[in-house]
Parts: sequence; C-alpha cells; structure tokens
Amino acid sequence: MKRLICLIIFFACFFCRIALAEEISLTIDEAINMALRDNRDILLKAEDVNKSKAKIQEAKSSLYPSLTLTSAWSRNNGYYSKDFSSFNYQVGAKQYLYKGGETVNTIKYNEHLLSANQAILDKTKLEAILNVRKSFYTLLLSNQYTEVNKAILKNTKSHLEYLDARYQKGIASESEILQVKSSLESVKQAYENSLNQGDSSQALLNNYMYLDKDVKIIPEGELSYTEEEIVFDQGLLYALGKRPEIKQYDGQIKASEKAIDVAKSDNRPSVYASWDYYNRTHAALGTGKNQNDNNIIGITFSWPVFDGWATKSKIEQAVVDLKEARILKEKAASDIALDFKNAYIGLKNAIVKIDATESDLKVYDYNLKSAREKFKQGIVSSLGMDDAVLKQSISRFNRDSAVYDYIIAKSDLDKAMGGGI
Repeated sequence: MKRLICLIIFFACFFCRIALAEEISLTIDEAINMALRDNRDILLKAEDVNKSKAKIQEAKSSLYPSLTLTSAWSRNNGYYSKDFSSFNYQVGAKQYLYKGGETVNTIKYNEHLLSANQAILDKTKLEAILNVRKSFYTLLLSNQYTEVNKAILKNTKSHLEYLDARYQKGIASESEILQVKSSLESVKQAYENSLNQGDSSQALLNNYMYLDKDVKIIPEGELSYTEEEIVFDQGLLYALGKRPEIKQYDGQIKASEKAIDVAKSDNRPSVYASWDYYNRTHAALGTGKNQNDNNIIGITFSWPVFDGWATKSKIEQAVVDLKEARILKEKAASDIALDFKNAYIGLKNAIVKIDATESDLKVYDYNLKSAREKFKQGIVSSLGMDDAVLKQSISRFNRDSAVYDYIIAKSDLDKAMGGGI
C-alpha cells in the first residue's frame, strides 16, 4: 500500500511539473527587452544612478539656509519658596556665504560621478544585449542542427533498410551492412549530442533572461544578414568616442579633479550669517507669567590655521585617485582598440565564409532541382531523391552556420563600438 501511495505521489509530481512547463515564442527584440527589464545587474546599476542623483541633491542643500527649532519644558520643585515651571524655545537660522568652494565643487563632483555611474549602467546593458543576442542565435542554430541530424538519421536508416533488402537477395555484402550500421551508430550519437547542445543553449538563454529553467523558448526568426561596410579607422575613432568605458573614466577623472578642490577647501576660510531668537517663559504657582525674549544677528568668519596636515593628506589621496583614473582610461582605450580589431577581423572572415558556402549551396540547389526532374521521369529513386534533399539541407545549414558567425561577429563589433553606428 505504501509503495502504491509513493508511486501515485511520484506521478502526480511528474505531471504537475509537465503542466507547469511553459513554452514561449520570442523574437530577438522581445528577448532583449525582457532581459533588460529583468536583469539583476542592470537593476543594481540603475539604483547606483538613482543614488548619485540623490547625492547631488544632498550637496545642493548647502546652498540653502538651515533652520533649527529647539524647545524645552522644565519644572523646579523645592528649590525656591515657590515652585515654578519654565518653557524655553529657540529658533535659529544659518546661511553660509562662503565655504572655500566646498559646496560648488562637491556638487560638480557628484555630477561627474553620476555621469560615470550612468556610463557603467550603459556598459552593463551592452553586455546584457550581447549575451542575449549570442545565446538567442545559438539556440536558433542548435535547433536547426538538431533537425539536420534528425534528417541524417532518418536517411541513414532508409539506406540500411534498402541495403538489407539487397543483402537478403544476395546483391549486397555483409561488410556493407556492417559499415552502414556503424555509420548509423555515429549518426545516433551526433543526434543525441545535438539534442544536448540544444538543451545547453536553452539553459544559457534562460539564465541570461532570468527565466525559470522549465520555460522553453521558441526563437522566432531566421539566420539572415545585411552586409555593412565599415572603414576601420573611422570605426575605431567612433568606438573610442562612444564606448561607455571611456565616458566612465572621463567622469571619474573629472570627479577626481573636483575631489582635489573639495579637499583644498578645508584650508580655506568660511563665512556664514546667522540669526537666533530666544524665548523664555516662567510660570510660578499662584502667580502670573513673565516672558523674556531676545534675538541675535551675526556674521561669523572662520579660518582653520593648522589641522595637523590632515588637509594635505586628503589632497594627496585625491591626486592619487586622479592618476589612477587616467591610467585606467588609457588601459580602457587600449582594450577597446583590441576588441574592435578582433571583431572587425572576425566580421571580414565571416563574410568570406558566407560567400564560399553560398557558392556550394547554389550547386546543391541545382542538383536538387535536377533530381526532382529525374524523379518525375522515374530515373531517380525516392531514396536518391531523399539524398539530394538531405545534401541540400546540409549545405543550407552550412550557409546558415556561416551567417551565424557573421551575426556573432557583428554583435561583437556593435558592442566594441558602444552600440554601433
């Protein structure tokens, strides 16, 4: 009885899992939009941008006066001849007229950090788009590869059946049978490998899109391309001006320059105006109330004479940060040039490969057309017709595979150029 219950639970879980599995058809644009919407790294970088905006507003608060209200109630018992209570409140306003340039430079510092964080967000988006695009077309090609291997498996089985019929009549030898059977096992293995490759591509795309592992994506579209002519020097200059990494380090360099000015402000004088109003009320038991109030207006000048070289150390740290930012920008420019060159070469190689595979496809298209005419005339058998169809399918897959290489190379080039022209 327990065994039966376990089996029922097992099959219930199994069928529930099948029911929960979902298939969705997506175009490449839909897949990219979903990935950008749900990508955790992008969401985190977006919050960094929002935090930078809040930092700017925080820095701007020093431009406005501050207002403070303080109040207190106290009760005096047993000290004087009569007990009494008192209520005090104070209102104070303070406005900085000059802070050694700290406020303005802090605002500029945070604005440049905002530009740097926005560039980091753009860089994260480019990486997400590249990953989704590559995995989407990899899944599309994997599905085609599986179909081609399935057709090869079917064709090989047909050949084995045909050869076995000839063997039964004594026309074919046993060695021919064994050879085809060996080929059939290799084809079966290739077909299984293609299925595993498709599952791996599916899992990778689901991961980049933050989808459940049981969701099956059906990629819509086809492997096609439009050849674009890009001049190397112009493309490289465009990449160096458009890549988010360059904008990121430009922002960090400018922020570091302002950080130096902020540090220097600690050794400069500050001036602020203030107004304070005081009110004090006493209420003694059995007597009336008396009230005292007064206000003070003043301007305060302050200049730190010596701070133990703390400001000097802050300036030196800011200078080091500036040097590091400039070094990182130079390194980023070198890396961008290398990325662009590799992607550019990959694109050129893919174009040459496409041209070669298209030439082969024309030959197999012609052979298929000729086989169909001969099949109508009874010259070619159905198995021969299947062979012609299969060869044309394999040639088409080879062309699509070359187009896939072009798409991947073009995607790498677009990313290297900061999103493409």
